[in-house]
Amino acid sequence: MDTTRLEAWRSDTPACASLVHLNNAGASLMPVPVAHAITEHLSLEQHIGGYEAADRESDRIHATYTAVADLIGARARNIAIVEHATAAFNQALAAFDFNPGDRIVASQADYVSHQVSFLALAARRGVEICHAANGEDGRVDPQSVHDLASHPRCRLVSVCWMPTNNGLVQDVETVGDVCSRLGVPYLVDGCQAVGQQVIDVTAIKCDFLTATARKFLRGPRGIGFLYVSDAALERGLYPWNIDMRGATWPDADRFEIVDSARRFEMWEFPYALVLGLGEAARYALGVGIDVVQRRSRGLAERLRRQLRDVPGWRVLDEGAVCSAIVAVELGAANPADVVERLRRRRFNTSATFRQWAQFQMGRQRAEAALRVSPHYYNTEDEVDRFVAALREAVA
Repeated sequence: MDTTRLEAWRSDTPACASLVHLNNAGASLMPVPVAHAITEHLSLEQHIGGYEAADRESDRIHATYTAVADLIGARARNIAIVEHATAAFNQALAAFDFNPGDRIVASQADYVSHQVSFLALAARRGVEICHAANGEDGRVDPQSVHDLASHPRCRLVSVCWMPTNNGLVQDVETVGDVCSRLGVPYLVDGCQAVGQQVIDVTAIKCDFLTATARKFLRGPRGIGFLYVSDAALERGLYPWNIDMRGATWPDADRFEIVDSARRFEMWEFPYALVLGLGEAARYALGVGIDVVQRRSRGLAERLRRQLRDVPGWRVLDEGAVCSAIVAVELGAANPADVVERLRRRRFNTSATFRQWAQFQMGRQRAEAALRVSPHYYNTEDEVDRFVAALREAVA
């Protein structure tokens, strides 16, 4: 690793001097340019007014769409900016008029909030929710997706690329091929992938991809985005809760949807966070997503090797290739308590629980685990020191 680049990333991350942040799957540390973009716009709003500040910074605001699109191999017209990844997911669902007997095919690894939304659609609209089987490696089985999505009433396939509770990485491209052949809309939860994984939405063949800024992208909380494919736009898909941002009102009894993904946006925006999102995207592109992917996963694998050697602990990550998320069951220790002990030692982690991942953790017979998620600005020494601190915290 080029130590000069690593030192520059850490210099842009002042908290690295006082703590070891291994909770990037929750919320990464923002680099200085991202924080400055936010605070400078807030200051501008304070001094000249919110509307006036947005007008003055309109070019930079519009540039955010291009920066985000560049992250995933899309165009600016395919990007809708929303509050967070779950809002993006719900906006995508809102594009469909689900009726009793319609089917949604989901992966067992889909995020808890999405699973709850599916259950609500089943209860309120009579939608059939089918969870595709997993293969031996824990990833969703494309053949099972094909069999379930071949139903004539299948309206949507949903797959979580990287679940929140362990290091699984789904084969989203193969599932995309299945959906493309069947002509079934395809929704990918990219919440943990964006900022960590090299992404080309055309290769995935997804109609929608959801993401947040606060995780591996290193942006602020409270902002995210939704990718909408050209095909979905051309089909005229739009959310039922469309507002004046997504449509015009040319006559009293008629509206016209805008010709871009912005039909999925709402008019009111926290523009300081929008600028932070754009700066985070540019910062990630400057580092190089291939560099991010290689380094963060290398640090995670270093961590897994050491955790597997501890008697009584169990690493829950699945698949031949894992993400930068590491989940470890700590014997009889309560992960929530361990998180607090580690914080007192200046190590940031988080806990994950079966109630957030009923299918996966249920199959693994795990009730709770410690979730550790290094990023490219962490060091090998920090990983090693963390393992030593974790042993002490558990003991």
